[in-house]
Amino acid sequence: MFTRPSRRLALSLAIVLMAAGAHPAGAANTFDEVKRAFRPSDTQVLDRDGELLQRVRTDAAVRRGQWVALADVSPALRTAMLLSEDKRFHEHSGVDWRAVSAAAWGNLWNTRTRGASTITMQLAGLLDEDLRRGAGGRSLTQKVGQTIDAQRLERNWRKDQILEAYLNTVPFRGEIVGIDALSRTLFGKAPSGLDAREAALAAALVRAPNAKPAQVAQRACEVLRTMEPNRASASKADCEAMDMFASAAVQRRAFDPSEGIAPHLGRRVAKEAPAGQHNSVRTTLRAPLQRFALGTLQQQLRELRGRHVEDGALVVLDNASGEVLAWVGSSGPLSQAAEVDGVLAQRQPGSTLKPLLYAQAIAERRLTAASLLDDSSAQLNTASGLYIPQNYDRQFKGHVSVRTALASSLNVPAVRTLVMVTPEAFARQLRAAGLPLREGGDYYGYSLALGSAEVSLLALTNAYRTLANGGRYSETRDVVVAGGKSPTQALDARAAFIVGDILSDPNARARTFGLDSVLGTRFWTAVKTGTSKDMRDNWAIGWSQRYTVGVWVGNASGAPMWDVSGTSGAAPVWAEVMRFLHRREPSRAPVPPAGLVQAKVAFGSGGADAGPLEAARSEWFLQGTEQALFAIEPTAGSAIARITAPADGTIVALDPDIPPNRQRLRFETDAPGSGLQWRIDGKTIARGASAQWLPWPGRHAVQLVDARGQLQDEIRLEVRGAGVRAGAARPQ
Repeated sequence: MFTRPSRRLALSLAIVLMAAGAHPAGAANTFDEVKRAFRPSDTQVLDRDGELLQRVRTDAAVRRGQWVALADVSPALRTAMLLSEDKRFHEHSGVDWRAVSAAAWGNLWNTRTRGASTITMQLAGLLDEDLRRGAGGRSLTQKVGQTIDAQRLERNWRKDQILEAYLNTVPFRGEIVGIDALSRTLFGKAPSGLDAREAALAAALVRAPNAKPAQVAQRACEVLRTMEPNRASASKADCEAMDMFASAAVQRRAFDPSEGIAPHLGRRVAKEAPAGQHNSVRTTLRAPLQRFALGTLQQQLRELRGRHVEDGALVVLDNASGEVLAWVGSSGPLSQAAEVDGVLAQRQPGSTLKPLLYAQAIAERRLTAASLLDDSSAQLNTASGLYIPQNYDRQFKGHVSVRTALASSLNVPAVRTLVMVTPEAFARQLRAAGLPLREGGDYYGYSLALGSAEVSLLALTNAYRTLANGGRYSETRDVVVAGGKSPTQALDARAAFIVGDILSDPNARARTFGLDSVLGTRFWTAVKTGTSKDMRDNWAIGWSQRYTVGVWVGNASGAPMWDVSGTSGAAPVWAEVMRFLHRREPSRAPVPPAGLVQAKVAFGSGGADAGPLEAARSEWFLQGTEQALFAIEPTAGSAIARITAPADGTIVALDPDIPPNRQRLRFETDAPGSGLQWRIDGKTIARGASAQWLPWPGRHAVQLVDARGQLQDEIRLEVRGAGVRAGAARPQ
C-alpha cells in the first residue's frame, strides 16, 4: 500500500512517463494561425491612411489589447517573465524535466516548490480550451495533454514565437489578458516602455492574478531581486515602495474603453465591421481634418455657451465619391448628451430645404430665377386652421425675385412656391434626394417649405451634395470598400446649377445677411443657413467644387437657443472648415450644363414714385423660359389691389368673456391706401390700406373698392359666437 507521499510520487512519475512516451497524432496550430485568430477586445478605427482615430470596446468579457511583437516588448519585461515563470526556457524542449523531478521530490516530502509548468506548457493550456485550468486545478488527463502539446509546440514553433504568443495570451488581473492590455491599463504606456519595477509587477501578476496588492508587491520584490542581484534595489525600503506602487497600479484604469477623436462613427463602424476587419476598420475619414473639425466646433460652442448652446455636429463629404471625410457627432465634454450622435439625430432643418424646393419649381418651369414672388402677409387655409408664415425679421420686402427670395431666405415667397408645387410633390422630391420623411407631404402641409419635417445632418448634407453633383444622388460611404451603387438623377441638372449659382451670389443674400457676411469665401462656394422653430436648431450647409460641409448647432435636449442666427451659430464653423479644406486647393464655379441660357433681364417699377424692383442683371434660364422684363403690372379688367388679410373663408370665433372692443379684426391690402374704401356687407367702415372692425356673428362679405367705387377685391368670412354682452350697442 502506498503512503500519501508515495501516491504523489507515483502520480508525478506517471505524468513523466506518459509525456515521455507520447507520440502526438495531429499537428498543432501554427504560430500564424494563432496570431490571426487573436481578437482584441477593442476594434481600432483607422482613417483612410491607417492613422488611429478611435478605439472601441467590442468584447465586454475580457480586456485584450493589440497583438504585440516580441521586439516591441521591453527587455526588462522579457527578463522578468523568464526569471519568474521559466528560467530554463531556452534550454528545454517544452518540458523542464529538472523542474518535474524537483516537483516530484517536493511532493514526496510534502515541501513547497515553484512548480514544473513551463511557459510552453502554459501556452499549450491557453491555446486548447480542453486544457484550460479549472477552479480545482487541472486533471491528470489535462496535465498529460498539456505536456504532449508543449512538446509539439517546441517541435513546430521557434522559441521567440512561443514567448510572443504567451505574452499576448496570458491572463493577468481580472479581465485583463495579454501584455498590451496590462501595460496600457495599469501603467498607461505601451509594453515597449515598461521599466524593471513595472516588469516585476507584471510577472508577479501572472503567478497570483487575484492576490491582494501586498502579496503581489512581495512577489514583485522577489522578482526584482532576481532581476538585479547586484543592486540594492530590492532592499526593505524598495519593497515598501513597491507595496505602494502595486496598490496604486492594480487600481488604475488608464486604458479607457473607448478613446479617440471619432467616437460616434467609431462605434457605428466597429459594430458593422465587415468580415475580416475585427481587429481594425479602415474608414474614409481624414484624421487631420477630423481633428480640425472637432476643435473648431468645440471652440465655437465655447463662445456660444452664454447663449444656451451646448451641442453641435459636423460632417464633410467628398462630392465625387460620397465618402465621409469628417464625422463629428457631438461637442464631447461640452455636452450633457455626448453619447447622442448629432450627425444621425433627426431634427427640423428650417430654411435649408428651400434650395430643393426652388430647384423643383424651376425644373417644373413654374418659376425662373428672375420670377417675382410676393413677400407680403399671407394667410393660408389648411385643415387645421389658418397658416400664417412670417419672415425671420418679421418684416416683408414686397415683390422680390426668386434669386433674392432664396439667397436672402425669405419665408413667405417659399411658402407661395410650395403652394404651386404642392406639399405632396415636394415630399416626393425630398425622398428622391435621400431625405426619407416619416410622413407624407400633406401631413406637414405648407410648413414643409420652412422645414417642419425632421431629417438627419448626414442625409441633409448628402442632399446638398446631390445639388453639387448636378442633381445626381448616391449614398454616402464611411468605410473603405470597393464598388458602390451608381448614382440616380434625382433633380434636374439645370435647376441644380441655377440654385447653386443663387446660393453662391453674395449680392443676392445682402438683403438679409449684408455684403460682408461670414458666408462669403474667397473661393467659389454655395451655402444656405437655416433655423428651426423657436431657435431649437441652427444649420449651415454648403458645397465647394470638391466638398460638401454640413454643420448643426443647438441642444440635444431640444431646448431653444438664445439669440442665435444663421450667421452666428453654425455658419462660422462651416466657413472655417471650408477654408481648411481649400487652403491649398482651388474651388472653381461649375460649368453650366446643356439646356441653359444666360440672358439680360430688367425689372419693373415697385410703384409710382419708386425705382425698379431689382437692378438689371444677367440671369440663367432653362432654355425656353427666358424673358427680358419682369414686372408687376395690372392687366385690363384686373384688380390693382387685393385683400391680404384675412384670407377668404376665414372663420372668426368670438369669446363672450372678452370685451368686444378687444376683439377687433384687422383688414390689410397690398396696395397704397390712397382712395381705398373698406365695405362690410355693402356699408363703408373705413378708408386706407388697413382697417379694424368689431366682428358681429353671421356671414359677411368684405369688399375693397377704389376712389371711383370700382371693386378691387372681395372675400367672405364667418363670425361665430355669442356676440356682445347685454347693454352693448351693435356696431354700425
